[in-house]
Amino acid sequence: MEKEWYVVSTYSGHEAKVKEKLEAKVESMGLQDSIFRIIIPETTEVEIKDGVKKEKTKKMFPSYVLVEMIMNDEVWYIVRNTPGVTGFIGSSGKGAKPTPLLPQEIDKILANMGMSRVNIESEMAVGDKVNIVDGPFKGMMGKIDNIDLENNRLNVLIDLFGQETPVEVEVYQVSKA
Repeated sequence: MEKEWYVVSTYSGHEAKVKEKLEAKVESMGLQDSIFRIIIPETTEVEIKDGVKKEKTKKMFPSYVLVEMIMNDEVWYIVRNTPGVTGFIGSSGKGAKPTPLLPQEIDKILANMGMSRVNIESEMAVGDKVNIVDGPFKGMMGKIDNIDLENNRLNVLIDLFGQETPVEVEVYQVSKA
């Protein structure tokens, strides 16, 4: 089984409490090998009011929490029965397990938050071969030439008209070959 992202529905305004309770369960029950990241999708907006700039954090999807986990009966039961959780998105009910988010769906959400599904530091290195899965160079293979950790970007060398050409892509636009 591989780790995937799932959308957990919560009571309105209970996202932080659910995240806190899930993180406590992961610690107390030793679920670090099954539940990896718990995220409340948020963006920061700059608001100017009376000539004063204020940064405001806004929930992208109110009443939802994203959980990166390996789905099995135990983890499914634990998350589902956490106080404040109303269920999973993508489940038909009647005891059916939910479907995970598609990689391109989670990639766009995480990119808006300045995060990545892939842990660049441990999963990618200069010289690794990658497939470009999104953007104008979709379907092409290349080799990582440079990694920009701060901006979650990669310089990838691709074969374009018989020449090795560098292109800059977001981390979510590639998968390891």
